[in-house]
Amino acid sequence: MTIEDYRRFYSEEIRFTANVHSPGLVEAFARVPREKFLGPGPWEIASAEMRGLSAVGAIQISYTPVDDPRHLYHNVVVVLDKAGDINNGQPSALARWIDALDLKPGNRAYHLGSGVGYYTAIMAETVGPEGSVVSTEVSPDLAARAQENLSGYPNVTVVAGDGTTFDPGACDAMLINAGVTHPNPLWLDRLREGGRLVVPLTMATTPKLGIGVMVKIVRENSGFSAQIVTSLAIYSCTGARDAQREPLLKAAMASGALMKMKSVRRDAHEPSETCVMHAADVCLSTVDIQ
Repeated sequence: MTIEDYRRFYSEEIRFTANVHSPGLVEAFARVPREKFLGPGPWEIASAEMRGLSAVGAIQISYTPVDDPRHLYHNVVVVLDKAGDINNGQPSALARWIDALDLKPGNRAYHLGSGVGYYTAIMAETVGPEGSVVSTEVSPDLAARAQENLSGYPNVTVVAGDGTTFDPGACDAMLINAGVTHPNPLWLDRLREGGRLVVPLTMATTPKLGIGVMVKIVRENSGFSAQIVTSLAIYSCTGARDAQREPLLKAAMASGALMKMKSVRRDAHEPSETCVMHAADVCLSTVDIQ
């Protein structure tokens, strides 16, 4: 089998593992060369299950060295910086989150936390040359690698810096690839009508990591509907964590109230039993949008 055959089989593996509905997204996984984004081999890989158990301190993870790029085309994480505990991400998890964005050709998308740019390229392939993707990466080293790796995509812009303060402009879709305590009001403001925001709401378990849920927020009918996409463990986004909301989010997770969230309210209102996590600027609510 050629490496192109491996990529095609890998895209089908991801399709079924992540229950991907978008044919364009499946095709993107078949086209984008993962090895191009990871640097020269040999590489170190591990299963997503082992990485998840390691993230919560259940086991000490071990990696398997590989030198054939064909071995990268499985649902595995690949080391980018072992000392910093940074990897390329679990393909099926990212596929499920990107699929939730409902990307269409011509869409304009924002990707916070592009890493070395592999999944940004997947998004760019899905929106096509008539669409565009702007991404941010807080690590200068990773941002430089992403800029180089994505230089062949004229429809992609990579910005080095804090993605929580960056203004992406009007967007059809946004993927936030780091854990936050609440949706950033700026992101909500920049969603076009019908725009989709996929964002992880997490409680911190270590200084770097958190656990929680990935939420899809859609701007519709002058409001914001919300639904849970998956549970997850993910690196924290330090610029979008509010110390006052952290215990409220933790309590909402512990009680199960967060799983009943149906909307994000921006209107002024008093706290009530429908408020999962109330704040003046952004309230997670069990109320359906009208």
